[in-house]
Amino acid sequence: MKKIALITGCSSGIGRAAATLFAAHGWQVVATMRDPAKAGELARLPNVSIGKLDVTEPQSIAALVKQTLDTWGRIDVLVNNAGFGAFGPFETASDALIERQLATNLKGVFDLSRAVLPAMRRQGEGAIVNIASIGGLTTMPLNAIYHATKYAVVGFTEGLAYELAPFGIRAKIIAPGGVRTEFAAGSLALTFSDDQHPYAGMVGRVRQAFAGRAGQHSEPEDIAKVIYRAATDGSAQITYVAGADAEALLAARAKLGEQGYVAMMNERFNVAGPASH
Repeated sequence: MKKIALITGCSSGIGRAAATLFAAHGWQVVATMRDPAKAGELARLPNVSIGKLDVTEPQSIAALVKQTLDTWGRIDVLVNNAGFGAFGPFETASDALIERQLATNLKGVFDLSRAVLPAMRRQGEGAIVNIASIGGLTTMPLNAIYHATKYAVVGFTEGLAYELAPFGIRAKIIAPGGVRTEFAAGSLALTFSDDQHPYAGMVGRVRQAFAGRAGQHSEPEDIAKVIYRAATDGSAQITYVAGADAEALLAARAKLGEQGYVAMMNERFNVAGPASH
């Protein structure tokens, strides 16, 4: 019996790489994106069907899950990958941007997970793989809103694992570091519209530091391999840190402690630390 994987955010990057890898292993993949016209070569791969999905619209989720079940009869793995990053000072972020960040990165994960669970319970097996971030386990400057959503995804997934284990369903977290994708260009939303704000100098320094670290990023295909392993290893492991840079950041936080880690980030990104009292 062919296994079915439903993967969100497949127009580029990690989602596209994951869809390609699952299909290469013989899975039937429902690769979803807001604009199916962006599927390109993915639509022509064997074992791949393209689905239109906006994770911020409950009706879109319900329709896509129903269509998948009507066509294939089951969903074995859900990969919640769709998301974007809000970059910049929290103070300058609009309510609309904050709401969109929460709706896409968190509420969409909630809604899709809940939508597939009845089918997975009937099957007596399944896996929900949520793409969080190393930014869900530790922090960097000017990413507070993004971190809020990814920390929430981590907590949600670990909590969900308790509930689902008795039904043979596994909940998994993937925590990638930097990835060579269009994330920074196409999936990054700025919390500011110009440089006329008190944080402008900090923004420039942080951007420069991020640019200097781009060479340390992983390839999307490397992260896809971790996703596939998490979905298929059958283990009780919940969190999978993906990428050498992510592993290094997490190790530094464990070694340095909270204050030491923050001091390291302040120095690395040329951000002034908190004043002493």
